[in-house]
Amino acid sequence: MKRIAIVQSNYIPWKGYFDLIAHVDEFVLLDDVQYTGRDWRNRNRIKTARGLDWLSIPVTGGPRSRLINEVTTSDPQWRTAHWRILAQTYRKAAFFDEAAPVVEELYRRCESDRLSEINRHFLEGLCPLLGIRANLSRAESYGATGSKTERLVDLCRKAGAGHYVTGPAARAYLDESLFRQEGIEVEWFDYSGYPEYPQLHPPFDHRVTVLDLIFSTGAAAGGYLKRGAPGRRR
Repeated sequence: MKRIAIVQSNYIPWKGYFDLIAHVDEFVLLDDVQYTGRDWRNRNRIKTARGLDWLSIPVTGGPRSRLINEVTTSDPQWRTAHWRILAQTYRKAAFFDEAAPVVEELYRRCESDRLSEINRHFLEGLCPLLGIRANLSRAESYGATGSKTERLVDLCRKAGAGHYVTGPAARAYLDESLFRQEGIEVEWFDYSGYPEYPQLHPPFDHRVTVLDLIFSTGAAAGGYLKRGAPGRRR
């Protein structure tokens, strides 16, 4: 039966996010919900000689009620600045020279000023480096209704899903009974137990952008994910 995940888009997220993409048949970007500042939507961590540091996309100010897909960038130079920081930070990584041309080109071709489009651009561009053939879609294209769990159930129904895959944080609010009423099974994704890899600047830390894994392991990066999905290259 078809598996889907429904998640807000993040800026070049950690490997667990891509692992979830690899596990499902369709990955729905839930970007027609309220934007939260100081979150993963516009930033992620990199590993530096000084420890963890943030790589953040500058965004325009706006009403607190604005949606993720309404947020725009405030400085078009962020692309150049981010690539420069990444190149300086990871130039000594074992596979930086191999992966750098692909990642640099993703920054060069990132033309949208909308955060949601930027995030999708990098998700789609980086999946092939992990051996993932992703099927990404947008929640707004389904016209789902309801609030919280009801809307997730409606999205699953309209997408033809028999399994809804979600992370452990959703246990705090998800009403599984509403899924059962529609014959949809809730599957809890496990983000624990990822193997370590040769990472710059020990001690090892999993809480970084997937670029850390790609620059450190090259073509072997996909092997450090735990999950597979139909169509994933092994």
